[in-house]
Amino acid sequence: MNTTINADPAELAKFSDLAHRWWDTEGEFRPLHQINPLRLAWINGLCPLQGKTALDVGCGGGILTDSLARSGAMATGIDLSTKALRIAQLHAMDAQTDNVQYREISAEAMALEQPASFDVVTCMEMLEHVPDPASVVQACTTLVKPGGWVFFSTLNRTPMSFLQAIIGAEYVLNMLPRGTHEFAKFIRPSELAGFCRRAGLNVTQSRGLSFNPITQRYWLNSNTSVNYLLATQKPAFLPA
Repeated sequence: MNTTINADPAELAKFSDLAHRWWDTEGEFRPLHQINPLRLAWINGLCPLQGKTALDVGCGGGILTDSLARSGAMATGIDLSTKALRIAQLHAMDAQTDNVQYREISAEAMALEQPASFDVVTCMEMLEHVPDPASVVQACTTLVKPGGWVFFSTLNRTPMSFLQAIIGAEYVLNMLPRGTHEFAKFIRPSELAGFCRRAGLNVTQSRGLSFNPITQRYWLNSNTSVNYLLATQKPAFLPA
C-alpha cells in the first residue's frame, strides 16, 4: 500500500477554491446534493447504518458524511483539503449533527493508524481525482472490519461518459466547473472490480446512475456507462 500522500496538488487546490460552496444546493455541488439521497438509500439498503461505525474517504464538505451520521452511524469523514474540512465542521455545528467528526488525513495513513476499525467505508466521487486509485481501494479494505462493507462510486471511461460528464455537464449545461474531471482518470468497472479483488474485497453489486437534463432528475439503474456505484464486502473469515 502506498504510504506517501496519494493526492494531486492541482486537484486539492481546485476543490479548496470551491470549498465555501459545498453546502450551496444550487451551486457547483448541486449534483452531489441531488444524488446524495439515492446513494445513501442504496448504502442503507445493503447495510443498515443504525449503530454502525462509518468512514467517508474523500469526504469534501461532508455531504455524505453528514447523512451517514443522520442515518444513525458514528461517522468520520477524512480529506486532504483543509478548507473543505473546515466547511464540513462548521456545517456539523450549524446543523447540530451528532456522531460526526472530521480529520485531515489520507486513507493510506488512516489505514496504518486504524486497521479493521469500521463497519462501513464509503469512497464516493473521489477515485477519479487521485494518482493511484488502487492504493485508495487497498486502504479502504484495510480500514473496514471483516464482514464489513466498502462502497465506491466513480465515472466510467467511455465515449458516453466523456460526452455527458465533461462536454455536457461542464461545457453545455454548466452543472460543474470546467476542468472538474479529466477523462484519462476515469475508471472502467472492470478495472475497479480488479482493484477490489486484488485488495481482498468481494464485489456484490453494481449500479448505474443516470441523469435526465430536461427533468433534472437522477435515478439508479443497471446502466453503468457513465456514473456507477460498486458495493463490496470484506470476507468475514480469511480462507485457510
